Amino acid sequence: MSDGDEAISDTSERARWGPLLRLVRRQWRGLALGALVGLLWTSGKVAVPQLTRLAIDRSIEGAESAWGWAFLIACAGLVSGTFTATRRYVAFRESRLTETRLRERLLNHILGLHIGYHDRAQTGQLMSRASSDIQQVQMFVVMLPLTLSNLALISVVTVVLFSTDATLALFALAPLPLVNLTARRFSNQVHPAVRRVQQEQAQLATVVEETVAGVRVIKGFGAEQVQADKLEVEADDIRDASMVAAKVRARFLPFMELMPAAGLIAVLGIGGHRVLDGQLSVGELVAFNFYVALLVWPLRTIGMTVAFGQRAATALQRIDEVLDVVPEVVDPEHPRVGAHSGSVRFQNVRFGYGEDVVLDGLTLDIEPGTSVALVGATGSGKSTMARLLVRFYDPVGGSIELGGVDLRDQTVHDVRRSVGLVFEDTLLFHDTVAANIAFANPDADEATIRAAAALAGAADFIDELPEGYDTVLGERGFSLSGGQRQRVAIARAVVSDPSVLILDDATSAVDPTKEHEIRDAMGTVMQGRTTIVIAHRPGTIAMADRVVLIDRGKVAAQGTHDELLATSTRYRDVLAAARREHVEADPSLSAGGGD
Repeated sequence: MSDGDEAISDTSERARWGPLLRLVRRQWRGLALGALVGLLWTSGKVAVPQLTRLAIDRSIEGAESAWGWAFLIACAGLVSGTFTATRRYVAFRESRLTETRLRERLLNHILGLHIGYHDRAQTGQLMSRASSDIQQVQMFVVMLPLTLSNLALISVVTVVLFSTDATLALFALAPLPLVNLTARRFSNQVHPAVRRVQQEQAQLATVVEETVAGVRVIKGFGAEQVQADKLEVEADDIRDASMVAAKVRARFLPFMELMPAAGLIAVLGIGGHRVLDGQLSVGELVAFNFYVALLVWPLRTIGMTVAFGQRAATALQRIDEVLDVVPEVVDPEHPRVGAHSGSVRFQNVRFGYGEDVVLDGLTLDIEPGTSVALVGATGSGKSTMARLLVRFYDPVGGSIELGGVDLRDQTVHDVRRSVGLVFEDTLLFHDTVAANIAFANPDADEATIRAAAALAGAADFIDELPEGYDTVLGERGFSLSGGQRQRVAIARAVVSDPSVLILDDATSAVDPTKEHEIRDAMGTVMQGRTTIVIAHRPGTIAMADRVVLIDRGKVAAQGTHDELLATSTRYRDVLAAARREHVEADPSLSAGGGD
């Protein structure tokens, strides 16, 4: 290998282990305590062979009884056992602390990342990093105090062996450099294999997550075998990658375990001749064997620790790939607070997803306490306006003001507490109805929750549930109908008491025959509140004080529903296209039902 190659290899090694070393340094006090306890454990371990040597030699000489020495050996064993338990307690405490801190840091960072990142990221990949990867780091940290105490034991035993018989000690410890060299080669070869295993596990997690989340779609299309085949492919990939890693371990670990045993064989052979020659007492040979035997397990754990370290370093690299992502939507250095009047202003706003321009110079003013319906063809930018208003994204040009202050001059938290959003695809959590309604305000009392449910037109059906507000909803709220889920979502927005409420196609997933129930709920919560309604059904659109037609990323026309029907050909075309889409989706609507 050339000097240049060695430099590259050293840089790669530092890059691989750097994050792990920085993580460990943050907990040096706890790990130092574990090392101190390990030293006390070492003292107990080292004392037993010495006491055994004295007991044998003194008993053979007939100078002393072995019972006294047996008592001392038992005391040394008790000390060793006590500090063994303490050492493991400290090790697991520190490792679980690392796991907790890392998990909290990762989750907080993921929640703080912009929606654009989540649009691209795979849920299974994030789940893998937040679970199995963090567990790999935890398993390595738990080994650190144990390994430090094992290294202390190796050091002390080495000194004792050389002070007893230097020649015999050389034969006993000769395998150590080979173990070190083998461990380094093992580390370099197992790293890419382990990384591939963890990558394949993340891919499998993605398939499992998508299968569980989309089980209704899968069953609806009879596509169970399609997902089963995907799972089989990923499972086979994990098996293949794991077998590559297993072959690396099978090639190196037996050799690393064999070397210490070779030292023990040398001690038995050479040491036995020295006892016969009178150069070594029987007690010293027994103690020597005892010490070499003590070295076997610590030397074996070096290989385990290296393996755990490789997995942890790889896992932490994957975790850092997420932690290194810089959020694109951030709080300003000196935030301002907008007025709670509910005024909204889009000023020459430009925005796009990648190279796809969606809004191109859009300008719109919404007065406090008024309602505006945004209407436009699919992809015109209606939902994008809602996402910009809650700072899921920031515009690339122009500005959006809430309460007279640019959103980018306000904290993300303040903006999202001031703007309530009811999504088209309602997500309810596996919790009670009350907890779902009070999601944004967990401290809300029962009266507030019931009042919000009444405003949203949800109180009647909630009272009819088996346990009322204490009824636990199924996964994603699918135990309720679409209309019931939507009304709970509206109640959830009401509890947060936003100055601006956005209803993003809140009636699209509702049966047309039940749409009037959602409209009634919407009409109640819209009173006196700045409301933006994104809709395509005429009955819902007509509820707004003003209708704004969005076309090609700009405001194309404004007025009441009736005014635009009479004056705007484009408005009529958009409504007709929306009508055709719904008739194609549900032919029963062709008879005139629903609006």
